[in-house]
Amino acid sequence: MESLKSAYEELLKRYRDLTILYSAAGLLRWDMRTMMPPSGVSLRSEQLALLERLIHRMATDPEVGKLLKEVMGHPGFESLSDVERRNVELIKKTYDEATALPEELVAETAKQRAITVSVWEKAKAARDYEPFKPELGKLLELRKKAAELLMEVKGTKTPYDALIDIYEPKMTADEIDRVFRELKSGLVKLIDKCLSSEQPRTDFLHRAVPIEAQRRVSRAIAEFVGYDVWSEKAWGRIDESEHPFTSGYYVDIRITTHYYEDAFYKSVFSVLHECGHALYDHNLPEEWRYQPVGEACSMGFHESQSRFVENIVGRSHEFWSYFYPKLRKMIGVLDDVELQDFVRAVNIVKPGKIRVDADEVTYGLHIIIRFELEKALFEDRVNVDELPEVWNERYEKYLGVEIEHPSEGVMQD
Repeated sequence: MESLKSAYEELLKRYRDLTILYSAAGLLRWDMRTMMPPSGVSLRSEQLALLERLIHRMATDPEVGKLLKEVMGHPGFESLSDVERRNVELIKKTYDEATALPEELVAETAKQRAITVSVWEKAKAARDYEPFKPELGKLLELRKKAAELLMEVKGTKTPYDALIDIYEPKMTADEIDRVFRELKSGLVKLIDKCLSSEQPRTDFLHRAVPIEAQRRVSRAIAEFVGYDVWSEKAWGRIDESEHPFTSGYYVDIRITTHYYEDAFYKSVFSVLHECGHALYDHNLPEEWRYQPVGEACSMGFHESQSRFVENIVGRSHEFWSYFYPKLRKMIGVLDDVELQDFVRAVNIVKPGKIRVDADEVTYGLHIIIRFELEKALFEDRVNVDELPEVWNERYEKYLGVEIEHPSEGVMQD
């Protein structure tokens, strides 16, 4: 048993080192999208490529394979606790995925991802898909190569399923198709029913609010739901980026938002959404830090937590009965708007072009469109040249909205 415990502890030690390096890479990506000067992208892409190369070497070290064989083949393996056995299973999954991919492919993908994000930000601001298209195409081809290699080691039916398994373990495109077909049918009926009822006023949601006032609102809302940015033991911070996101690990989890002077509500709900992600990460069991079981179990579960805080909490009458007086005082443009009218406005069901601004009912159709187009890209039924047109057609068909330029279409996320 001593040899089993010793080998298990060595596996955990190696996984701890991997996790720390992953968190360092995440910090570089956070900086790239929040603080890095524009000219830094070439250096940052090289930094990330090298870091991913080093991570890959550690993850594929033959010694890890030997340790896994020793632990899993030991007569006492079943005597390990459920948590210990699950740690071993997840380390094996990480090892199998890493050894399936060549180091050069991993490094090239990291470099190309950084370049693609940087080009996307500029192209989105210019409302021009053309500069972004070739970079997206390069990244897509790299992911297709990885998917083909992962399909073999994972034993999935398609390359796309191999990628899905990374983010949503054991899920397949066929199963998602089945769920989404049923969901789409129900959503369309529900949307029609909502649109046929009396619509609330929403004009006051577009009254001009200075960005600095919106920043104060963001901090106050974040603190209220438990995201600590102020105390001596603060573990969060709020910054600004083109697209809101959450990044970090356990005691250093950072969120971003985007402010619009004529749409203050957008940052309110993006902050609530990102706080949901951050609260989930921060409240993972401390005793499992640096262990596979101490990580988010899937992207689907992660998104359920962000949507819970954004919608179930953040759009509730109970939430606003407490926070609305504070919001009124902080932004100074809602003195003539009653609580009930505000709550109805932020719960309006209205098909729109932008996913992150979507209401609770229409949001699902935005996700369904993305899944259908991503699947088509990996099955070579759509290419990057055709993507904007197909995107626009799908939005008109499912949501009844007309996309006017790529930045409110295919380049919005």
